Amino acid sequence: MSNIIGIVVSVLFIGIIMVAGKLFEKAGKEASRKFIHIMLSNWWIIAIVFFDNMWSAALLPLIFVVINYISFKTNLIKVMERDEGTENKDSLGTVYYAISLLILALITFGPLNNPIIGLCGILVMGYGDGLAAVIGQAIKSKTFKIAGNTKSIAGCITMFAVTGIILSGFLYYYSAEYWAIKSIVVAGIMTLIEAVSIKGTDNITVPLLTSLLAFLML
Repeated sequence: MSNIIGIVVSVLFIGIIMVAGKLFEKAGKEASRKFIHIMLSNWWIIAIVFFDNMWSAALLPLIFVVINYISFKTNLIKVMERDEGTENKDSLGTVYYAISLLILALITFGPLNNPIIGLCGILVMGYGDGLAAVIGQAIKSKTFKIAGNTKSIAGCITMFAVTGIILSGFLYYYSAEYWAIKSIVVAGIMTLIEAVSIKGTDNITVPLLTSLLAFLML
């Protein structure tokens, strides 16, 4: 029964975020997209509360892999898609986002039986990557090119700090040895990974590698 309730709550949550994202368009299309990117990562908390098996947890991510790809091709969900002529318009980032949720649901609700490991990766993708873009644009700082991507110092610092905070909480909760040092190391690695990932692939590399490193650091 809790799995059915979880699906209903998940659908309502996603609907609310999409409507709120539409309201954020007044602040600009990219602001709206980043709001959705950040807030949807919190869905994983709903998954932890309600789902008790990997199939229930993986159902909605699987559906949204398909929906997001259709939207990418047809501009079905306009609030999620970039406008024509904008940078990375051909990015499959929204599809990769759903794929990451799907993979981590199958692994952490399944064989690992520890969805908090997945939460770690998803929150870094949502808040670390999302806030890095927002703050990087809001604060004037030096920019640089890496792997064809334009990055800012402010954005990289934000990614590093947010990732470090999330990892610190995770590793401290599990009483991991040298948790502070490990958190700094992982934050540095993921900041670099996010910087060199092209065309939205950071929505796969960041959550999957963060979760893997978090698991190895326990």
